[in-house]
Amino acid sequence: MLLTDRNTSGTTFTLLGFSDYPELQVPLFLVFLAIYSVTVLGNIGLIVIIKINPKLHTPMYFFLSQLSFVDFCYSSIVAPKKLVNLVVKDRTIPFLGCVVQFFFFCTFVVTESFLLAVMAYDCFVVICNPLLYTVAVSQKLCMLLVVGSYAWAVACSLILTCSALKLCFHGFNTINHFCEFSSLLPLSCSYAYISQWLLFFLATFNEVSTLLIILTSYAFIVVTILKMHSVSGLCKAFSTCASHLTTITIFHGTILFLYCVPNSKNSRHTVKVASVFYTVVIRMLNPLIYSLRNKDVKDTVTEILDTKVFSY
Repeated sequence: MLLTDRNTSGTTFTLLGFSDYPELQVPLFLVFLAIYSVTVLGNIGLIVIIKINPKLHTPMYFFLSQLSFVDFCYSSIVAPKKLVNLVVKDRTIPFLGCVVQFFFFCTFVVTESFLLAVMAYDCFVVICNPLLYTVAVSQKLCMLLVVGSYAWAVACSLILTCSALKLCFHGFNTINHFCEFSSLLPLSCSYAYISQWLLFFLATFNEVSTLLIILTSYAFIVVTILKMHSVSGLCKAFSTCASHLTTITIFHGTILFLYCVPNSKNSRHTVKVASVFYTVVIRMLNPLIYSLRNKDVKDTVTEILDTKVFSY
């Protein structure tokens, strides 16, 4: 569809997705549906488990429940539209719909980034200052850190969304994967220099600041672990950090990979696959990582299953 009206409210975009591979549409639909189902069940299930088990009412599990909530919301923004586009011919999305998708996408991505940084600080206090843990990570501080993460994420999203609403588009607009600010900027026919700098500044600030918090926390953790002489202490420290370290490695590693791949035809296919991994697969992996590597969570699941079995 050719659109020459500069009024962006009437602009539509076509989400290409995997339209280049028509023979894979049905298999991909089934795969994505399975992943999304596991993601929803895993994240909601983890939230319920943390809620019903009093032993899990600690700062660490409070942050984990928030991470699961963010992953559930994030996957619900991207995955349903992706599933629909695999079974319908009309893959268009109106400009306002695209902006709304981007707003929530940005909000939950930034929130998750800062939540992972907060969880790194939590691990640092647990291992380096265990006697001061209840004081250093109080309930009030936990709430402030979580609310602050959401508030900053919403602020970033609002700034970029307002900038996107000022852009003008015309002609045939296609987006490779899903609506994000970096996909809209190249399609704009208006002056986007300020918008580009806003995106660069906010993305750089968020990535550098969260990574700095994470790396600093783990630097102190490594120093503390190296001073330990007890095998049980080493095992406990490793158990505390292993799941979180796995999650941040996957999350930040994928982000850095997506923005470091050179622009070429082959790299675009690679980025498309990486984007699917980043937007869909990671949201499924997080609850699995924390469930399979966490004794308290596994014990709670076992108790629930045993209770149901014996009730019959």
